[in-house]
Order: sequence, then C-alpha cells, then structure tokens
Amino acid sequence: MHTNDAASAVTRLIDMGIEPFLVTSSIVAIIAQRLVRVLCPHCKEIYVPDEESLANLGLEKSVLKNNNFYRKKGCNLCMQTGFRGRTAIFEILTVDDEVKKLVLKTSDANQINELALKQGMITLQKDGIDKVLSGITTTEEVLRVTRSLQRTDDIVIEV
Repeated sequence: MHTNDAASAVTRLIDMGIEPFLVTSSIVAIIAQRLVRVLCPHCKEIYVPDEESLANLGLEKSVLKNNNFYRKKGCNLCMQTGFRGRTAIFEILTVDDEVKKLVLKTSDANQINELALKQGMITLQKDGIDKVLSGITTTEEVLRVTRSLQRTDDIVIEV
C-alpha cells in the first residue's frame, strides 16, 4: 500500500471501507519504508555540510563536533556514481491500546502520528539522519525521499 507515512496507512485502510474495529483488532504494527542509495565505501569523502543542509534535516551546527558527514565522489568500483547499492529507512508505528482507542475515535493520520511521536516513534527522516550520521548515505538522499514528508515534529532532532 502506498502512503506517505505509517499513520496514513490506517486512514487509507478505513477509506477503503475497512471498519475501524477491524483495523485495530488485526494490525500489530505498520512499517513505512523508503530506499536510499548507499555511499560507495571505497571513495566516499568527508566534508562539512553548509548550514542550509543541516537546517533542512533539522540539525543544529553543533552536530558537526561529534560526527563526520560524507558525500559521493566516484571511482571505478561504483562506476563513477559514488553509490553502491541501496538500503531502507524505516518508520514503525506500533498499534498499542492507546493508538487503537484513537483509531476508533478518528482516522485522522495527523492525530495518530502525533500520538505515535509522543510514544517515541522514529520517523523516516530521523532514521535517515541516523544513517547519514553513520556514513551510510548522504543528506541529499534523505531529503530526496523524505522532503514531502516533513512535519513540524521532524524539525527538532536531538543528537
């Protein structure tokens, strides 16, 4: 099923005619995923991102003190692309009793998402940021697959 995020899957199911009580009684979790390209481990290079790139990911400049950022370069092993393979970033919405109660009241994805975030759900963008900080992918890749998904809750990221 194609949705922008995990919470929207609940709304989509209900819009398709599935009764909310059936959704809550049959779903344990919902996983949203996007694929990002993996930096070539042989040629990726360290760089210092500009403030705009950091701001687009919701990161403070202080993150540069303890983390390296990498960008693509290109070599014969990656056919000059700078990337080798793909990996997924995930968002997992656990449908616990609180979420079930909310779904029975409303199918509003924003409210479901808000509750999930309060319960500690990691968003697609946050998982992507973790992969950037681990040197797996680039800020551009994460923004490419999550840009339309940005919510105000994604803006402040504690690292």
